Amino acid sequence: MSVLPIVTYDDEILHKEADPIKKDSEELQQLIDDMFDSMYNSEGVGLAGPQVGELKRLFVVDADPMAEEAEEPKHGPLVMINPEIIAKKGPEVEMNEGCLSIPGINAPVSRPEMIVVKYLDRRFEPQQLEVGGWLARIVQHETDHLKGILFLDRLSLFKRKLLSSKLKDIDTGAVEIDYPTVPKKAKAG
Repeated sequence: MSVLPIVTYDDEILHKEADPIKKDSEELQQLIDDMFDSMYNSEGVGLAGPQVGELKRLFVVDADPMAEEAEEPKHGPLVMINPEIIAKKGPEVEMNEGCLSIPGINAPVSRPEMIVVKYLDRRFEPQQLEVGGWLARIVQHETDHLKGILFLDRLSLFKRKLLSSKLKDIDTGAVEIDYPTVPKKAKAG
Protein backbone atom coordinates (compact mmCIF):
# COMPACT_ATOMS: atom_id res chain seq x y z
CA MET A 1 0.00 0.00 0.00
CA SER A 2 1.34 3.37 -0.98
CA VAL A 3 -0.56 6.40 0.28
CA LEU A 4 0.19 9.55 -1.68
CA PRO A 5 0.00 13.00 -0.08
CA ILE A 6 -2.99 15.11 -1.16
CA VAL A 7 -2.38 18.54 -2.72
CA THR A 8 -4.36 21.29 -0.96
CA TYR A 9 -6.47 23.99 -2.60
CA ASP A 10 -3.82 26.74 -2.87
CA ASP A 11 -1.38 24.67 -4.98
CA GLU A 12 -1.22 25.89 -8.57
CA ILE A 13 -1.37 22.33 -10.00
CA LEU A 14 -5.06 22.21 -9.01
CA HIS A 15 -5.74 25.14 -11.35
CA LYS A 16 -4.10 23.57 -14.43
CA GLU A 17 -5.70 21.40 -17.09
CA ALA A 18 -4.58 17.76 -16.94
CA ASP A 19 -2.98 16.05 -19.95
CA PRO A 20 -4.69 13.16 -21.75
CA ILE A 21 -3.18 9.72 -21.14
CA LYS A 22 -2.01 8.20 -24.39
CA LYS A 23 -0.98 4.67 -23.33
CA ASP A 24 -1.04 2.16 -20.54
CA SER A 25 2.10 1.48 -18.51
CA GLU A 26 3.28 -0.17 -15.31
CA GLU A 27 3.70 3.31 -13.82
CA LEU A 28 0.09 4.21 -14.67
CA GLN A 29 -1.25 1.00 -13.11
CA GLN A 30 0.83 1.68 -9.97
CA LEU A 31 -0.50 5.25 -9.85
CA ILE A 32 -4.08 3.93 -10.06
CA ASP A 33 -3.44 1.50 -7.18
CA ASP A 34 -1.79 4.25 -5.11
CA MET A 35 -4.69 6.63 -5.83
CA PHE A 36 -7.20 4.05 -4.56
CA ASP A 37 -5.06 3.51 -1.43
CA SER A 38 -4.87 7.28 -0.91
CA MET A 39 -8.60 7.82 -1.47
CA TYR A 40 -9.61 5.07 0.96
CA ASN A 41 -6.99 6.18 3.54
CA SER A 42 -8.45 9.71 3.39
CA GLU A 43 -12.02 8.39 3.58
CA GLY A 44 -12.78 10.02 0.23
CA VAL A 45 -15.11 8.86 -2.54
CA GLY A 46 -13.15 10.29 -5.48
CA LEU A 47 -9.59 11.38 -6.23
CA ALA A 48 -8.20 12.98 -9.40
CA GLY A 49 -4.63 12.88 -10.71
CA PRO A 50 -3.91 16.57 -10.01
CA GLN A 51 -4.87 16.04 -6.36
CA VAL A 52 -1.83 13.78 -5.96
CA GLY A 53 0.42 16.03 -8.04
CA GLU A 54 -0.07 14.22 -11.36
CA LEU A 55 -1.37 16.34 -14.27
CA LYS A 56 -2.99 13.30 -15.89
CA ARG A 57 -6.62 12.97 -17.05
CA LEU A 58 -7.45 10.23 -14.60
CA PHE A 59 -9.54 9.76 -11.50
CA VAL A 60 -10.67 6.95 -9.24
CA VAL A 61 -14.08 6.84 -7.59
CA ASP A 62 -16.03 4.61 -5.23
CA ALA A 63 -19.46 6.10 -4.51
CA ASP A 64 -20.86 2.90 -3.00
CA PRO A 65 -20.86 4.09 0.65
CA MET A 66 -22.93 7.16 -0.31
CA ALA A 67 -25.07 5.21 -2.78
CA GLU A 68 -25.95 2.68 -0.08
CA GLU A 69 -27.07 5.45 2.28
CA ALA A 70 -29.16 7.10 -0.46
CA GLU A 71 -30.50 3.74 -1.73
CA GLU A 72 -28.94 4.29 -5.16
CA PRO A 73 -27.42 1.62 -7.43
CA LYS A 74 -23.87 0.55 -6.58
CA HIS A 75 -21.17 0.56 -9.25
CA GLY A 76 -18.13 -0.49 -7.21
CA PRO A 77 -14.71 1.13 -7.54
CA LEU A 78 -14.21 2.78 -10.94
CA VAL A 79 -11.18 4.09 -12.81
CA MET A 80 -11.88 6.76 -15.41
CA ILE A 81 -9.09 7.59 -17.84
CA ASN A 82 -9.60 10.55 -20.20
CA PRO A 83 -13.24 10.96 -19.08
CA GLU A 84 -15.60 13.16 -21.06
CA ILE A 85 -19.12 14.07 -20.02
CA ILE A 86 -21.08 13.83 -23.27
CA ALA A 87 -24.57 14.60 -21.95
CA LYS A 88 -26.18 16.27 -18.97
CA LYS A 89 -29.80 15.45 -18.20
CA GLY A 90 -32.49 16.46 -15.78
CA PRO A 91 -32.73 19.47 -13.53
CA GLU A 92 -29.83 21.08 -11.69
CA VAL A 93 -29.74 19.78 -8.14
CA GLU A 94 -28.02 21.54 -5.25
CA MET A 95 -26.09 19.30 -2.86
CA ASN A 96 -23.30 19.84 -0.36
CA GLU A 97 -19.86 19.01 -1.71
CA GLY A 98 -16.52 18.63 -0.02
CA CYS A 99 -13.05 17.87 -1.33
CA LEU A 100 -9.94 16.14 0.01
CA SER A 101 -7.94 19.12 -1.30
CA ILE A 102 -10.11 21.54 0.70
CA PRO A 103 -10.40 19.73 4.06
CA GLY A 104 -13.13 20.73 6.48
CA ILE A 105 -15.13 22.82 4.01
CA ASN A 106 -18.47 21.86 2.49
CA ALA A 107 -20.74 24.05 0.42
CA PRO A 108 -23.86 23.61 -1.74
CA VAL A 109 -23.11 23.28 -5.46
CA SER A 110 -25.68 22.96 -8.27
CA ARG A 111 -25.04 20.31 -10.91
CA PRO A 112 -27.16 18.34 -13.40
CA GLU A 113 -28.94 15.39 -11.84
CA MET A 114 -27.91 12.87 -14.54
CA ILE A 115 -24.91 12.57 -16.86
CA VAL A 116 -23.52 10.33 -19.56
CA VAL A 117 -19.76 9.91 -19.34
CA LYS A 118 -17.43 8.11 -21.71
CA TYR A 119 -13.97 7.05 -20.59
CA LEU A 120 -11.32 4.35 -20.73
CA ASP A 121 -11.27 1.87 -17.86
CA ARG A 122 -8.00 0.70 -16.30
CA ARG A 123 -7.63 -1.96 -19.05
CA PHE A 124 -7.88 0.91 -21.58
CA GLU A 125 -11.21 -0.38 -22.86
CA PRO A 126 -13.78 2.27 -23.90
CA GLN A 127 -16.78 2.56 -21.58
CA GLN A 128 -19.91 4.67 -21.45
CA LEU A 129 -22.03 5.10 -18.35
CA GLU A 130 -25.27 6.93 -17.68
CA VAL A 131 -25.57 7.73 -13.99
CA GLY A 132 -27.44 9.88 -11.54
CA GLY A 133 -27.31 10.59 -7.83
CA TRP A 134 -24.05 10.61 -5.93
CA LEU A 135 -22.01 8.94 -8.66
CA ALA A 136 -23.05 11.61 -11.19
CA ARG A 137 -22.09 14.33 -8.72
CA ILE A 138 -18.69 12.78 -7.94
CA VAL A 139 -17.87 12.21 -11.62
CA GLN A 140 -18.70 15.87 -12.37
CA HIS A 141 -16.61 17.04 -9.38
CA GLU A 142 -13.60 14.92 -10.41
CA THR A 143 -13.93 15.89 -14.08
CA ASP A 144 -13.77 19.52 -12.94
CA HIS A 145 -10.45 18.73 -11.23
CA LEU A 146 -9.07 17.56 -14.58
CA LYS A 147 -10.01 20.98 -16.02
CA GLY A 148 -8.36 22.91 -13.19
CA ILE A 149 -11.71 23.77 -11.55
CA LEU A 150 -12.40 23.40 -7.82
CA PHE A 151 -15.90 23.28 -6.36
CA LEU A 152 -15.07 26.64 -4.72
CA ASP A 153 -14.89 28.12 -8.25
CA ARG A 154 -18.57 27.21 -8.71
CA LEU A 155 -19.65 29.26 -5.67
CA SER A 156 -20.77 32.87 -5.74
CA LEU A 157 -18.24 35.53 -4.80
CA PHE A 158 -20.24 36.12 -1.63
CA LYS A 159 -20.08 32.45 -0.57
CA ARG A 160 -16.33 32.32 -1.33
CA LYS A 161 -15.83 35.44 0.80
CA LEU A 162 -17.67 33.74 3.68
CA LEU A 163 -15.26 30.78 3.43
CA SER A 164 -12.08 32.89 3.23
CA SER A 165 -11.21 32.57 6.93
CA LYS A 166 -11.62 28.78 6.78
CA LEU A 167 -9.36 28.69 3.70
CA LYS A 168 -6.79 30.79 5.54
CA ASP A 169 -6.92 28.23 8.39
CA ILE A 170 -6.06 25.46 5.89
CA ASP A 171 -3.25 27.63 4.55
CA THR A 172 -1.73 28.29 7.97
CA GLY A 173 -2.05 24.68 9.15
CA ALA A 174 -4.73 25.53 11.73
CA VAL A 175 -6.99 22.80 10.31
CA GLU A 176 -6.23 19.30 11.55
CA ILE A 177 -6.03 16.93 8.58
CA ASP A 178 -5.87 13.21 9.34
CA TYR A 179 -4.26 12.17 6.05
CA PRO A 180 -0.95 13.13 4.43
CA THR A 181 -0.89 16.38 2.45
CA VAL A 182 1.78 18.01 0.31
CA PRO A 183 3.85 20.34 2.52
CA LYS A 184 3.29 24.05 1.96
CA LYS A 185 5.93 25.77 -0.14
CA ALA A 186 7.51 28.79 1.51
CA LYS A 187 5.86 31.90 0.13
CA ALA A 188 8.17 34.48 -1.40
CA GLY A 189 7.84 37.77 0.31
